[in-house]
Amino acid sequence: MSENEKFEDDLLVAMTRTGEGFRTEQGELVAGGYQRGRRRWRRRSTAAVVGGAAALALVGGGAVYLTGSPAKDAAPVAAAAAPSGSAGLTPAASPSAASASEAPAAPPVSGDDVVAAFKALLPAGQTFDAKGTGTEPPAGKPYGGGISATASLVFDDGHGKAAMGISLGRLGDNDPNRSQNTCPDKKLVPYDACTATTLPDGSTLTVFQGYEYPDKHVSTKWWNAKLIGKDGRQIELSEWNSAAEKDAADSRTAPPLSPEQLKAIVTDKSWDKVVASIPEPKPVRTRDTGKEYSAQEILQITAKLLPSGLRETEVNDKGYGYANFVLDDGKGKSLVEVNVQDWGHNEVTKEQVFGNAETKPDGSKVVVRKQPGNPAGWIVDALHPDGTRVVVAAYNSGSQRTPATRTTPVLTDEQLQTIALSPEWKLKK
Repeated sequence: MSENEKFEDDLLVAMTRTGEGFRTEQGELVAGGYQRGRRRWRRRSTAAVVGGAAALALVGGGAVYLTGSPAKDAAPVAAAAAPSGSAGLTPAASPSAASASEAPAAPPVSGDDVVAAFKALLPAGQTFDAKGTGTEPPAGKPYGGGISATASLVFDDGHGKAAMGISLGRLGDNDPNRSQNTCPDKKLVPYDACTATTLPDGSTLTVFQGYEYPDKHVSTKWWNAKLIGKDGRQIELSEWNSAAEKDAADSRTAPPLSPEQLKAIVTDKSWDKVVASIPEPKPVRTRDTGKEYSAQEILQITAKLLPSGLRETEVNDKGYGYANFVLDDGKGKSLVEVNVQDWGHNEVTKEQVFGNAETKPDGSKVVVRKQPGNPAGWIVDALHPDGTRVVVAAYNSGSQRTPATRTTPVLTDEQLQTIALSPEWKLKK
């Protein structure tokens, strides 16, 4: 592979990487293969993402991850319904290494007890290969945050085996992930259904019904419920319609738990003891967004730079540094993504990414790539003299994950350059 080809591949991968951030954000904290779960959606939180393919976006609304540029100032980014009764939990021995200020309000809970509590909330059926992790700190290490409780197992209600896993953690008072419990952008992550609601106690809940792989190259389904409580608890439950989250044949048409059952389990009061045993999280270093372009500002600028007759629709206007929208000239939809970031001090990575770029009369540097595929993406990467980097991508489909609906994107590469190189983009002081 030539250097140019490698750069093109790296750039496209970076532009389709979740900046999750979310989120992301997050050590995967579930047992076994479940523990190796891939981050989902940009906003997946620190407690754990339970497997699956990440949402694709330039940044996805969180910390910026583009080729050669580390994130700057990023935050440590079914039969009957499940019963509502509480399962008994036996506290594990409290470690002597924990100081009074670091220890949780309640004694630690063992992994076996987390598994028992999970099983007690499932409908009638058999369970296999159950594993769990408790809230005891690692041997020889005091409490300090970052601890979670998890359980994973295979469940069979008589209609086929299904992998399941649950994780429980806590988010600090200033953790931005507390406000990021929403459905993903369907232009980036296809799914069958998703609801995001605020419960009477102020907790937020999302229930997602999608697929193990966003491109659906296998038919395995991934259903997930995520609860973020007013007290900072984050409880996340996932299930699949196969005996493993990936590389296993589908064993049933759909996962066994209905959306209502998923909700019932993550909101059950039996988890109160587990949550209480998780240490208070360390403070999160929040991002200073004062010098960043908000998604709304990006959309306002790009709207002025579009060719006559085109307007932004289906906009993603949340977050900072990234926005997307759809254009339609009557010949098919075209997704457009825009990423703006400060590269004023990235001298080494400037050379890596723009060393062979075309230099414009005003000193701006620009790289243009056309990535084949279905859909195909056209990418313009521009570095302004003041260090503002603007990346604009357009696709010949209204989504990153749906087949092409037109031969080329709505915007030509010249029009993409007009947007990326516009003097409207200025480094915020």
